[in-house]
Amino acid sequence: MQSLHLEAINVKLPLQEGDGLYTVTVNDGRWTTIERQEGILVSSEHVPIHSLEFDELRTTALIDLDGKVMLPGFVDAHMHLDKAYSLPWVRNRSGTLLEAIENYRSVAPTFTKEIIRDRIVKAALSSASYGSAMLRSHLDVPVHLGRDMAMRTIEAALEAREIVSGTIDIQYFPMFFYDPAYERELSDFASEALRMGIDGVGGSPHLSPNPETNIAWAFKLAQKFDKPIDLHSDESDDPSTKTIDIYCDYVRAGGYGGRATAGHLCSLSAMEHHEAERLIAKMADAGVAAVTLPAVNLYLQGRGDRGNVRRGVTRVRELAEAGVAVAAASDNIQDPFHPFGKGDLLQIGLMTAYAAHLAKEEDIVSVLRMLTSIPAGITGLQNYGIAAGNPASFVIMDARSEEELFQELPSTRWIYNKSKWTFASKLSRFGMENPSFGTAISPI
Repeated sequence: MQSLHLEAINVKLPLQEGDGLYTVTVNDGRWTTIERQEGILVSSEHVPIHSLEFDELRTTALIDLDGKVMLPGFVDAHMHLDKAYSLPWVRNRSGTLLEAIENYRSVAPTFTKEIIRDRIVKAALSSASYGSAMLRSHLDVPVHLGRDMAMRTIEAALEAREIVSGTIDIQYFPMFFYDPAYERELSDFASEALRMGIDGVGGSPHLSPNPETNIAWAFKLAQKFDKPIDLHSDESDDPSTKTIDIYCDYVRAGGYGGRATAGHLCSLSAMEHHEAERLIAKMADAGVAAVTLPAVNLYLQGRGDRGNVRRGVTRVRELAEAGVAVAAASDNIQDPFHPFGKGDLLQIGLMTAYAAHLAKEEDIVSVLRMLTSIPAGITGLQNYGIAAGNPASFVIMDARSEEELFQELPSTRWIYNKSKWTFASKLSRFGMENPSFGTAISPI
């Protein structure tokens, strides 16, 4: 039986103000105390966490972290769970975004609801095993290719969310592709999906023949159902691609500041600095959040360049310094858009640190916030973080400093969420693998 009380001593909390170690307690799945220690505590009653197997961990009330890092559960604010693990069926020879889109659409009709559902479950559980507590997934719903195919993805996503609900939370934002020739069918479908429990409105207006019409339609839908909006924005090397300019206008006009998110923003990195500064300032003023996807943008962008190759990662530092909320997220996992990845946000944080030149001590903490508190705010999570009264959701990693997290990318992690321990894994630092996994539900 899971212990309802938990006390951990000698806890390293990088996101708390001040250095040192902490004692933390959880009762009935909620944080009750977070107290700064005076030095290292020595206790014969507290069991070292590294000595516990998963079943023992679930029934042990007093544990010693020996200085290991604890973070609130990661929040992965931009994923494509329905496409995950589709690479064996869909390749991308050119490595470009357009071929990935075309190739996936060509085989999408062959994916049954069960196949899509199982891929979502597998990707969600993989993310949870690395410490994620909340995911926001965009969904492929090509209504213009057939309503049944689009609804199949919606139903699969909702079923998958129910399956993993005891371990991790998922938000869904379908990528509605506006086409005036199918406006009635699209509007009817989108309305039905939102009534079924879909969380928000997504899309990629920069790929539309008329981006402004697409954005206007998306806002009309979001406002009708009082839902947040999260659009793929300017995923392009072309510096003249600036749909974020129009997006900000609609956010301000509709009073959607704080409820609007822009993913990718690759063209910001390709345009002249003064123009990028103007658009970034406009985002900050409008209250549009940003999500950088370094893994996928590094993979897809700049494919036509020779010599000085553009890499597509947006202006992370400039956005943050201007006051824009910037999160880092996984995007795609083992599909034609990105053949790698496993849902490990710490790995994405390391890529962000490399790509955005964020390596100073204070930068490391900023990157950690891009994986935790900032995306929590973007996704609207309430009562998030390690603070008394909040639901307890955390990941413990075998590292004793912020820098060591990115230096070692520790595989040994212990994850607590939904009022229980959900995963634990161990890997020797000396190269001898000795994994020990535990989970509240059986992985697919």
